[in-house]
Amino acid sequence: MSHPSMNHPSEAQVEKHAVSRYSGGARLNHWITAVTLILLAISGLSLFTPSLFWLTGLFGGGALTREIHPWLGVLLFFSFMGLFLRFWKLNLWNRDDTAWMKNIDAVAKGDEEKLPEVGKYNAGQKLVFWGMSLSIIALITSGIVIWDKYFYQFTTIDQKRWAVLIHAVAAVGAITIWIVHVYAAIWVRGTIRAMTQGSVTAGWAYRHHRKWLRQEARKPEAPRPAQPAE
Repeated sequence: MSHPSMNHPSEAQVEKHAVSRYSGGARLNHWITAVTLILLAISGLSLFTPSLFWLTGLFGGGALTREIHPWLGVLLFFSFMGLFLRFWKLNLWNRDDTAWMKNIDAVAKGDEEKLPEVGKYNAGQKLVFWGMSLSIIALITSGIVIWDKYFYQFTTIDQKRWAVLIHAVAAVGAITIWIVHVYAAIWVRGTIRAMTQGSVTAGWAYRHHRKWLRQEARKPEAPRPAQPAE
């Protein structure tokens, strides 16, 4: 007769069991977007106020920073578009998200048992996703209007002034959302592993994204390659 522990894994074994969350392609896409956003924020802030102009030294001076900054914006747009196409369906709002938001006090306290089971993303993550999507659309649109080297003749001075204002507001919004995103990833222990190793522990998935874990568990396992005959 087999020992019970041989048939039923311990809590520690379940906790350590890895559950795949992001593919290598998705992680690469994420980190390109993240690094580009940071470079874009630094270069943009260096041109925004004289007190931060010294940051242009990181990009080879003011003139070169002005050349690089809009191209970083183009790279960010297309890189984020890759993330958007991968994940927009998973970020559509549903009734569980509304219930999650109504229990935001339990979220702040980390009382997961009072929250509804959620899929791959909770309401907070979805707000970050859509907030960043809108910010990047506003940034690229307004950025093109004020990119005088190529588009000066296509817009009026008044349109450029409005674009500068929209660009600044959208940039502040994107930076704020990024800070919230990073803080949440650090606050919820075990989250960063998803974007560095591509997996999370089963215990993490059960606590924070139980519905998603159940969906993953129902997926058929990939067939194993046949072993060569000896």
